[in-house]
Amino acid sequence: MKRQWMFLAVLALIGVPGCTTTGIRLPAITDAPTGQHDPGRIVWRDLITDDPAQSRRFYEELFGWEFESVGTLFSLGGDDAYSLIRHNGRLIGGMVNEASLNNNAENVSQWVVLMSVADVDAAADHFRGHGGEVLAPPTDVADRGRMAVVVDPQGALLALVQTADGDPEIHEPDYGDFLWDELWTTDLTAATEFYTGLTGLAKSDRAVDGGRSYRTLNRDGNPALGAMTHPIEGRRPVWVTYIRVADPAAITAKVAGLGGKVYLEAQQRPLGGQVALIADPSGAGIALQTWPLETTAD
Repeated sequence: MKRQWMFLAVLALIGVPGCTTTGIRLPAITDAPTGQHDPGRIVWRDLITDDPAQSRRFYEELFGWEFESVGTLFSLGGDDAYSLIRHNGRLIGGMVNEASLNNNAENVSQWVVLMSVADVDAAADHFRGHGGEVLAPPTDVADRGRMAVVVDPQGALLALVQTADGDPEIHEPDYGDFLWDELWTTDLTAATEFYTGLTGLAKSDRAVDGGRSYRTLNRDGNPALGAMTHPIEGRRPVWVTYIRVADPAAITAKVAGLGGKVYLEAQQRPLGGQVALIADPSGAGIALQTWPLETTAD
C-alpha cells in the first residue's frame, strides 16, 4: 500500500487542510447522548468522496438516504466539506468532501469505518506495539470525542473513536441501513489475534457451504465483526461495510445509471442470503446483503 495514498486518506478523513491535527471539529455521531460504549463495535462510517454531489444522488436514489451539510457550522471549509448522513431521520454516517478540503490530485475516495474503543490513546499504543501504524495520533475532535486514524499490521485502514457522549444505540437494521462490517485480510490468524487483543472480543467460527468456515468476533456471544481471508489475491486488506437490502439484483440494476459500477453481481453467499458488491460514482466500494441470512436447502 502506498504511503502517499494513506496520508491523503487521513487528511480527508480528519477534515482539515494541510498537515496540522489541531483545532479539528467534527459533529457527534448521535443526536442525543447515550452514555453507552461498545468497544470493538463499528459505530460510524465516513465516506470520503471526490464528488459529493454525485455521491449524494447515488445513495439518495438507491437507499433513500438524507444528507445534511454541516461543513460551515463546524469550520471545515465550504458547507459541503462535511455532511451528516441520515436514514429515516436517524444518523448513520458522514460524507467528507475530499476535493474541497485538500484539493488533492489523487482520488482517495473510500468508506472508512470508525471502531469504538474505551481509550483511544491505549488503543493507538496497541497498534504501535503490535506491528500496526498510527497515521493520525489521538486527537480531540470536539463533539465527536477523541479519534485516531490507524492501519492494522496487515494494512487495513480504519479510525478509532472514543465518543464524548456515548456510541449509537444498537438496533435492528432496516432496509437501507448499515448491516455489518467485515475485515478482508491477508492473514486471518494474525488479524484475529490482533483485534481480539485490542477489543476483548472472542472469536468464533461457523461452518458454511463447501466445508469452509466464517469467523466472527463476538461480545457476550453476540457477533460484532466479521473477518475472512481476502477473496481477491494481491489486493490490500480492507474493512468492507454491508448495507441491508431486500433484493440486491434490483439495486445493482440501477447502479450504472447513477454513475456507479457493479463489481460483483447479486449471488447466493455461502454464509447465507444474497450478496453483491458495488462502487459509487467516486469509486468507493460497498457491499449489499439480504438479512436474515436464509440458506438454501441441503
